[in-house]
Amino acid sequence: MPKSKRNRAVTLSKTKKKGKEHKENIVNSIRECAEKYSSAYVFSFENMRNLKFKEFRDQLKSSSRFFLGSNKVMQVALGRSDSDEIRPGLHKIAKLVRGDSGLCFTNLSKEEVQRLFNEYEEHDFARTGTTATEKVELQEGPLDQFTHEMEPFLRKQGMPVRLNRGVVELVSDFVVCEEGRPLSPEAARILRLLGKKMATFRLHLICRWSPDEFEIYREGLEESDIESS
Repeated sequence: MPKSKRNRAVTLSKTKKKGKEHKENIVNSIRECAEKYSSAYVFSFENMRNLKFKEFRDQLKSSSRFFLGSNKVMQVALGRSDSDEIRPGLHKIAKLVRGDSGLCFTNLSKEEVQRLFNEYEEHDFARTGTTATEKVELQEGPLDQFTHEMEPFLRKQGMPVRLNRGVVELVSDFVVCEEGRPLSPEAARILRLLGKKMATFRLHLICRWSPDEFEIYREGLEESDIESS
């Protein structure tokens, strides 16, 4: 037992050290990018899909660099006030790194960046807790899309089903989800089985910084709010 405790202590110590080094590496990388690239953007995201985001990032790797992670670490790297910012004006975008957001440093023109971000969207299956975008209801009767082997699983998801001569059928109408309400784990599984994609992964530009310009894209944000926040 004492040996096990010692092993855990060593592991925690290494983890803590690694975590600190990782943060320092991110800070240094962001500061290098601020010097290297011609402009920087803060963007927000909804329904993040890591694989899809990696594909988007890889498309731009020759001209751009992306950062996701701790907002606080990104803010520290940029500088949270005009006294500690690493380049003039960067503290303005640091104040907008909040919530589900990230940084993009790039040499692309602002028109190209706006086009790429505005056009990007990927549809995917919704996860538990996602707000349903529509009501989905299945009618009483045979469910030809499901094989008889799936009947026990469907029953476990709360569906009133039975086998009738080897065919899965609903014994009564069944509401999978209601528009505007969070999806239950069961509803998310059923929608996936039905092939119904309710989540859309999108990226939204919030603001842009360059050495001679600062722009806010998101409605409801004014530069005066940034200065006072």
